[in-house]
Amino acid sequence: MAGKKADEPVVVYFSSATNNTHRFIQKLGFENYRIPLLPKDEPLHIDQPFILVVPTYGGGDLKKAVPKQVIKFLNDPENRKWCRGVISSGNTNFGTHYAVAGDILERKLHVPFLYRYELLGTPQDAQVVTEGLRKFWQTI
Repeated sequence: MAGKKADEPVVVYFSSATNNTHRFIQKLGFENYRIPLLPKDEPLHIDQPFILVVPTYGGGDLKKAVPKQVIKFLNDPENRKWCRGVISSGNTNFGTHYAVAGDILERKLHVPFLYRYELLGTPQDAQVVTEGLRKFWQTI
């Protein structure tokens, strides 16, 4: 399916062992691919446009905000070129660094930061993201 845009959004995401991001992604109902958690796991390779969903790490330390697994995934130019937008989760306890991984990736990838949500996300977050991604997907 290289180079062909799906009718519905495709989501690539990273979720730690807590599965917070994974549970949020399941609420959306879109085709999705999970970035591997462990270095020994088979790397993920994407060949179609996608939206990237990432949690924010580091407790406010900007150098640790983007999970290492996401950096490794995006260091592959073939993966990076297909990213069309970013969604990030975080903890409001991080203050101004709440969901900052999305801000960082927006600048690095030159794609829009589409939405931020806290921890597991609420049902309203899932509804807003689902509707917003469908609309956004039609514009790319």
